[in-house]
Amino acid sequence: MKNLAVITCAALGLWALDCSNVWAQTPKTFTLKFNHVLGPKEPYHDGFLKWAKAVEQRTNGGLKIDVFHSAQLGLEEDIIEQIRQGANIGQNTDAARMGNYVPGIAVMNGPYFVETLEEVAKLRKAPTVAKWQEELAAKFGLKVVSFNWVQGYRHFFTNKPIKTPDDLKGLRIRTPPAPIWQESIRALGAVPVAMAFGEMYPGLQQRAIDGVELVYNNIPGGRFYEVLKVANETRHIMLINFEVVSAKWFDSLPKEYQDALVEEADRAGEETSRQILRLEAEVEQQLKSRGMTINKDVDLAAFRKAGDKAFEVMKITDAKSAVHKEIGK
Repeated sequence: MKNLAVITCAALGLWALDCSNVWAQTPKTFTLKFNHVLGPKEPYHDGFLKWAKAVEQRTNGGLKIDVFHSAQLGLEEDIIEQIRQGANIGQNTDAARMGNYVPGIAVMNGPYFVETLEEVAKLRKAPTVAKWQEELAAKFGLKVVSFNWVQGYRHFFTNKPIKTPDDLKGLRIRTPPAPIWQESIRALGAVPVAMAFGEMYPGLQQRAIDGVELVYNNIPGGRFYEVLKVANETRHIMLINFEVVSAKWFDSLPKEYQDALVEEADRAGEETSRQILRLEAEVEQQLKSRGMTINKDVDLAAFRKAGDKAFEVMKITDAKSAVHKEIGK
């Protein structure tokens, strides 16, 4: 309709009249290119596609999200820097990486910080967490759209049973390249090795690492059952993910588009998180059928105690205590 109106104005020689309002009647459209490192068969990918569909429908096509799996747009750290510069790119990330900018927020990726979806929900109303998000946007250009995405419990996947932190001594365990993650794995007894997600399988084949710490749903997608024998249920991190976009880009959106982006992300995140936790038992059975041993004989009390050191080393024990007080943990 807009193009027809413009052509009509031109044909009738009515540019002397105010035909500029023809342009204003058609709202500007926006596109977000959203990147994540997981494969196309992961529950998260399906969740992101549902988020994209809901946003596009709610905005009548005014805001479209193109989802890219398997880090197709690039490495997470590189994407985050592009986001900071104002690019219309989004990234599925975590508090550990956000802690590189606002140190306190890294507590959300520390050992046993939260252990239920109900506790995660309470974080959304915690004043300290809200303050950290405001600082990320104002000082570093990173707008947290949602952190209502929980990828499940992270466990140690190795080639021998792990019962206590002492059993991890000397084992090289892959971790993402973020300080809280490195210190968490070190506190729990292992030697952390920073490595990109896509490098883990060849790293295990070549014995550059002795194991990984991941959520159950990562294992079938990455075929890690081919190179690892034991799933040790340490549940050491309930993995909260952040969906992050450029604060500058977000501020350029109409208010109704901002609301759609945030609200639909939270809705899709909660649905996906609950689905993932329901699927864990099913994935366990899949891994058993493929020859893996599920080790539930883990001293969780010993791991919880050991994990406290990570917060001390990172000097964020006070931040942890403040948030726990706010959520009643």
